[in-house]
This record gives sequence, C-alpha cells and structure tokens, in this order.
Amino acid sequence: MAQLVEDWYKQMPIITRSYLTLSVLTTVGCALEVISPLHVYLNSTRVVEHYEVWRLVSNFFYFGKLDLDFLFHMFFLARYCKLLEETSFRGRTADFFFMLLFGGSLLTTLVVAGGQLKFAAPFAEIIFLSNSLTFMMVYVWSKRNPHVQMSFLGLFSFTAPYLPWVLLGFSVMVGSSPWVDLLGMASGHAYYFLEDVYPLMTGRRILRTPGIIKALFPTETVVVSRPPPTSWGAAAPAAAVPHRD
Repeated sequence: MAQLVEDWYKQMPIITRSYLTLSVLTTVGCALEVISPLHVYLNSTRVVEHYEVWRLVSNFFYFGKLDLDFLFHMFFLARYCKLLEETSFRGRTADFFFMLLFGGSLLTTLVVAGGQLKFAAPFAEIIFLSNSLTFMMVYVWSKRNPHVQMSFLGLFSFTAPYLPWVLLGFSVMVGSSPWVDLLGMASGHAYYFLEDVYPLMTGRRILRTPGIIKALFPTETVVVSRPPPTSWGAAAPAAAVPHRD
C-alpha cells in the first residue's frame, strides 16, 4: 500500500506535486500547532505596513481543519490540477504556472478590493484563497472538456461544464458560504475568456507567459505516438512535438 501511494505521488507532474505537498504541510503544520493560521492568512494591512509579504502566497496553502472537508479538497486539488497539467498544459509547465499566478493575483485583487468596493464586500471576508484557487482549476478544466460525462453521487448525470455549478449547489446545501466558490468561478472564467475565447474573437492573445517564468522551467518535448501498423506497412516511430509558446 505504501509503495502504491509513493508511486502515485512520484507520477504527479511537478506543479501538482509541489502544490499538493505545500498544502498538506501547511495545513498539517497548523493542525499540530507548529505554525499558526494567524501567520499565514491574507491580511493586506500586515503586508503593507509590516512587510509580511509571505501572506500573499501562504494563504493559498491552508485548507482548514483536518476533517472530511480537507480530504475532499485535497482530492479535487490532486485530480483537477493533475488533469490540467497533463492534458491542456502538457509540455507547457511554465504556462500552467502562469495560469496559477494569474488566478492567484486576480483572487487577491478581488479580496483586497472587497474592502473598498461595496459590490465586492462579501469577498473581503475571505482570508484564505486555497479553496477558491482549487475551484478555479475545476472551472477551467470543465470549460475545456465540455463533452465529458459526469455523475454526482450516482444521483444524476451531467456534462463537465455544469460541474462547478453542481459543486456550488452542494456547498450551499451543506451550509457553506457560496462566495468562496463564486470567487473561484469568476477568476476561472476570466482566465478562460482571455486565454481561449478572446484570441478566437480577435486573433490576439493578451495572456502571454513572461520569459522569466519560462526560464524557470526547462523546455519540454511531448512525444506523440503514431497509429498502429496498417496493411501498407509498419507505423513510423513516435514524433517529438515541441510545446506551444
């Protein structure tokens, strides 16, 4: 069993494995009182006046108490972060990191702005953005896989684009605040529109991964297998396809 867990962990792509590890370490560290949630939550006043800049990042790694809800979010983080990194962003680790950076920056801006703008006031009460960032990844995956069939607890079936709304409805049913999920959906839709929809409408791309981020990750090559041999002869060897900029 331990070997299976180790193999599963090692097979994760680098961004998914790193994010999952930091999230587990931060949440478990808070549960064991090694660190305090008071030192990791988002507080713009502490950031500006006391230079506690780590709060801009650390709040994305804390998922609350070690309970069923924590396991639920770890499952969604591991599953949909891994699916995105291995499919839509296969061979494009830098682009995937930039997506998370864009989402995290937008989420932080919305929460900080919530203290200044009346229409965004509910967002100002959110001090940990880990769940919202996870929900953003679920949203982007669902929009990019519109024909995938899914089922909710075996009760009813739906296609992937409805997954965020099903999860939002479930959160409301169990008494959770919908604003965390709505915040994640808003940032996910912003990324999806700017990255997938807007370029098709105008022929221009607004979101481009900065060169400094690309320099952090080695250029990856995606190996695409050829189809099986036909009656006309053996199939050609696999071809190497460079990642898209």
